[in-house]
Amino acid sequence: MSKSEMNISMPPVPQTTGRRLEGKRAIVTGAGSRAAGIGNGRAAAILFALEGACVLLVDRDLSAVEETQALILEQKPEAIVDIFEGDVTDEESCAAMVRIPVDAWGGLDVLHNNVGVGMSVGSVVDSDLEQWDMVQDVNVRSMVLTCRHAVPAMIRSDGGSIINVSSIAALRPRGMTAYSTSKGAVIALSQAMAADHAREAIRVNCIAPGPMYTPMVYAGGMNESLREARRDASMLGIEGTGWDIGLAATFLASDESRYITGVVLPVDGGVLLRGPAR
Repeated sequence: MSKSEMNISMPPVPQTTGRRLEGKRAIVTGAGSRAAGIGNGRAAAILFALEGACVLLVDRDLSAVEETQALILEQKPEAIVDIFEGDVTDEESCAAMVRIPVDAWGGLDVLHNNVGVGMSVGSVVDSDLEQWDMVQDVNVRSMVLTCRHAVPAMIRSDGGSIINVSSIAALRPRGMTAYSTSKGAVIALSQAMAADHAREAIRVNCIAPGPMYTPMVYAGGMNESLREARRDASMLGIEGTGWDIGLAATFLASDESRYITGVVLPVDGGVLLRGPAR
């Protein structure tokens, strides 16, 4: 079945209260989407705005992040959302990114690090080392750079919440060694930062998505038989979407999670408990 014949319609927006993030000033990196639909970053960006946050949408693809902004304003015309076309692997771009909410809204309370790349198959023996370095740069170094500039801004704002996106591939490696290594480093980075900055009232947590059905997946050529196998791998027998990651991020960004830091939260439908997909 071709991608055009597959069901890639946007899943419905979850019900929101409009108040869970009221008064928060947030940055979401990777807030665009590789294709039509709702990816993890786009979902978080939309939910943050619908829950009352002022949100800076960051992506290196301007048209993709403009589409996210349009989706937000369609749902909530009064939402306060800005966009920034930037590369989070570049430190100057990260510094400029953080200056926007600080200058426009007076500070920064939430950073959601969602940028990542996953195309890396092979072991340490046969991995292409240039690709290896690229995966580490995009998946790990980018978070170091964004946090390097976001943390001081959060300290001036009397604290905040950082949410980093890892993967269950860090907890159950399966043939993508560069990717699993990078996502394992994201977990270690998150926990180290949680220890480093707890006394500054900055919480740092990590989401580990399972086999979600997102634009990154179906734009990569997912077919219906593999999609069904991924759905069946879940103990719940249902399919995860970007909204599931966005809802987890919203909880970790909110004051509801005020006593949670250094946590790795799998959002995988129980895939880790069940074992490899058949």
